[in-house]
Amino acid sequence: MSAHYKIQSSKLELSTIYDIIYNAKKISLSDEAITNIENCRNYLDHKLKDQKEPIYGINTGFGALHNVKINKQNLNKLQENLVMSHACGMGDLVPLHVVKLMLLLKIQSLSYGYSGVHLRTVNRLVDLYNNDILPVIYTKGSLGASGDLAPLAHLALPLLGKGKVHYKGEITETQNVYKQLNWESIMLDSKEGLALLNGTQFMSAYGIASLLESYKLAYLADLTAAISLDAFNGRLEPFDPLVHFIRPHNGQIKVAERIMRFLEGSEIAKTKKKHVQDPYSFRCVPQVHGATLDTLNHVANVFITEINAVTDNPNIFESADKIISGGNFHGQPLAITLDFLKIAMAELGNISERRVFQLVSGNRELPLFLVKNPGLNSGFMIPQYTAASIVSANKQLATPASIDSIVSSNGQEDHVSMGANAATQVYELINNVKDIVAIELCNASQALYFRQPLRSSDFVESFLDVYREDIPILKEDSVLHDHLEKSLAFIDNMTLDADLLFI
Repeated sequence: MSAHYKIQSSKLELSTIYDIIYNAKKISLSDEAITNIENCRNYLDHKLKDQKEPIYGINTGFGALHNVKINKQNLNKLQENLVMSHACGMGDLVPLHVVKLMLLLKIQSLSYGYSGVHLRTVNRLVDLYNNDILPVIYTKGSLGASGDLAPLAHLALPLLGKGKVHYKGEITETQNVYKQLNWESIMLDSKEGLALLNGTQFMSAYGIASLLESYKLAYLADLTAAISLDAFNGRLEPFDPLVHFIRPHNGQIKVAERIMRFLEGSEIAKTKKKHVQDPYSFRCVPQVHGATLDTLNHVANVFITEINAVTDNPNIFESADKIISGGNFHGQPLAITLDFLKIAMAELGNISERRVFQLVSGNRELPLFLVKNPGLNSGFMIPQYTAASIVSANKQLATPASIDSIVSSNGQEDHVSMGANAATQVYELINNVKDIVAIELCNASQALYFRQPLRSSDFVESFLDVYREDIPILKEDSVLHDHLEKSLAFIDNMTLDADLLFI
């Protein structure tokens, strides 16, 4: 693929974003995007020359102040004041890769030419993206309606030469970076501040980042489950395609296919079994993991629609000669979907912990707690406790945020989505699931060791050969935190081909 991506030359898909991120591509505006932006701005400037009636957000105040008319001499100050007053985020710093996604998605949304911004403004956002000058943004402050106001205000502050940015590994004042690069601050014109602040790019960026990580975790959860299944001397009959074609949920079919492919040729799988059935956490992997995979695909469809849409307000329709104040900034489609993602990913962690429990329980000729001389050694007794505590925390995080609302802006904004809370919750929850899968992978590797001299599949054995270079088999008790951290780092450092993820 090209080392450069042109905004709006094609639809942003998950695979496109994955390619942009992992190949560190620079971006630019397509000719189509430039034309759209310029035509819309020219129309708005022409409209304002003769406009005597108030137009929300263009020559009026904002929110509950929508009826306050602003004279032409103060329109620039109005937009600057808007950005500064709304930059009131609190909490932790938004991770840098999420900030970069926010920039990308804001540029994409503005490129359609319904927002009334100047081309110079969008080009400066492109410059920030390409030079890794990433605004300092905080996790708390958005209600997920009226746009992600506070986070997007912090995203916009550097345009004014204000606020702080991450640059070359440090947090510094924007003005310091501008002096180094000989850049001038931008004076925002009518409508521009509102176009920058209205939108769902905080929720969307968190959602896309979480989705990409979720697809990776879904694959690794399937692989880890396959290793656990073989280590537990499980049966392969429940993964037979015949079972799944009579209940043809797509995710269920795909997961069963993956498990069979991972374990193809396993000597352990071919051995005659004394047991007739396996516990649900093994036998029902296609049904449980498959439901999560189907959820990921649904969530992806919603987010792909969102990131290829216009979500600021008001919207400017040049061809229809209309400027309409609507509600495309409302995050309800994302809030509900993010909650769905939370539930689906929490279940991946839930069933993973159950497999960990089974592996350490001394069943199926495996030693108690997966260690020689249990009693003298505690072995893998306590990692299961850790996994259980994380699963419990995820149950709390998975409580839907979208069922909540709170009145704001003096009653003008009387229903909000709380999608921003769902977005930060799902991000935390997915990192928790990663911890659980890392624990299961450590347990599964250890358990499979006790099946020797029988071997698993060539694929699993080669995978574990690499894994055990960093996380060796535990012969006696040691500080298990170090093993689990290395297991987590192993997962983090894996880069998978897109065609393995998006199925």
